[in-house]
Amino acid sequence: MRATKRFVYFGLLFIGGILILLIGIMISTSIGMSEVTFFHVAESFFSTDLTKEHLIAQTVRLPRAIIACIIGANLAVAGAIMQAITRNPLASPQIFGINAGASLLVVASTVFFTGLSSNSLIYFAFIGAAVGGFLVYYLGSAGGGMTPVKLALAGIAIHFFLSALTEGLIIFHEHTTEGILFWLAGAVDSKDWQDVETLLPWAAFGLLGSFLVAKSISILSLGENVAKGLGQNVGWIRIISGGLVVVLAGASVSIAGPIGFVGLIIPHITRYLVGIDYRIVLPFSALFGAILLIYADILARFIAFPYESPVGIVTALLGAPFFFYLIKRRKKLS
Repeated sequence: MRATKRFVYFGLLFIGGILILLIGIMISTSIGMSEVTFFHVAESFFSTDLTKEHLIAQTVRLPRAIIACIIGANLAVAGAIMQAITRNPLASPQIFGINAGASLLVVASTVFFTGLSSNSLIYFAFIGAAVGGFLVYYLGSAGGGMTPVKLALAGIAIHFFLSALTEGLIIFHEHTTEGILFWLAGAVDSKDWQDVETLLPWAAFGLLGSFLVAKSISILSLGENVAKGLGQNVGWIRIISGGLVVVLAGASVSIAGPIGFVGLIIPHITRYLVGIDYRIVLPFSALFGAILLIYADILARFIAFPYESPVGIVTALLGAPFFFYLIKRRKKLS
């Protein structure tokens, strides 16, 4: 009976989340300098006589909403995986240097290899994300073993170091990095279907791969000794999980910049609602991450309406207090 209640609860929660997400997409497609309703979006796929509203819906608003959903799902799942394999509630792609590493390589490639397509930039983002994550893991595990506090401190140090290098590149090559500052704050505006096509295969690979290894991640989250006792190959689980995080976070950063705090907030909310089984946590994290970023993008449009503001401003306003709450909570528990 209890299993049946849990199944019903998860089903209702998932359906409710989907409805909230669809409403967010409808609102996202209707807000802007030009009035475009979701009816215009639906009509644009069937009408042969495309109006201005139809073109705006198809080429501007809908790709932007889809990008926001995909990136929100990517970052949330990446954060959930990181918190599981490190057993650190403060872990996220931003705090552990992955976003900063990806940003550095994307900016460097823009400076030194002008004219690169988004398909090429994504590979530089993967390399940067992997380097940033490796540096944090190396520093966090050096000198007496890895602890959550050491990982967090190493992550913050690497994040600021790589961010400083990125800012230095921008300052010394300001003529070739116009518009980069807006991208660095994290933005999903001005995205088109080409960006969707670039991001979608990597997102599908990363998300599906994460769901497939969710059971192993769930066991590893209980502790390394427990995982080994249950016959899990801890080394391979960490390598595969780390690779999936690099794909999810790197692909997102290459398209929309280093949007912060989604990977920190959503896993905590998800575990509170559905428990600690990552076979459930990861799919719901993807759904809730998409919801958070689509509504954050809606709120970002009102900061300086009708002008655009980076969605990263809103996620930072939401995430910074949540980060301090987690630190305060850990102090009380210790």
